[in-house]
Amino acid sequence: MAAFQIQQHVRFQHCDPAAMVFYPRYFEMINLTVEEWFRTGLDWGFQQMHEIDDRGIPTARISVDFSAPSRLGDVLDWSLAVARIGTSSLDVEIVASCGGELRLTCRSTLVQFVKSSGRPVAWSAQIKSRMQAFKEVTAAESG
Repeated sequence: MAAFQIQQHVRFQHCDPAAMVFYPRYFEMINLTVEEWFRTGLDWGFQQMHEIDDRGIPTARISVDFSAPSRLGDVLDWSLAVARIGTSSLDVEIVASCGGELRLTCRSTLVQFVKSSGRPVAWSAQIKSRMQAFKEVTAAESG
């Protein structure tokens, strides 16, 4: 299946004095990738999710491997693929590259919860179906 794709420019605000991305700023870019995926890929933007549907999707786990530095002016190609869809959780792999050079790989678990109660809640059938379109197919699954 196809991964979600987005481009993000490395701006001055992302960089340290050496004009390289300061690693915590990557986490902001990762979050933007997730937010854009929900908005455009799943048609369930954060305003609808948080303010109307009383839901949230905090990060329960995250690991990042940094492969090469990114610099001021780079245009990063981000991709997000679903690795696993659980009852209320979701594992994604997010990759950033520039000009074909891998910059980072992120593996993250998100958990949907009801904001007013703080309790996890199952994904709706509709959202789960939309997520499925971005699911990676492993060799074991393809047979």
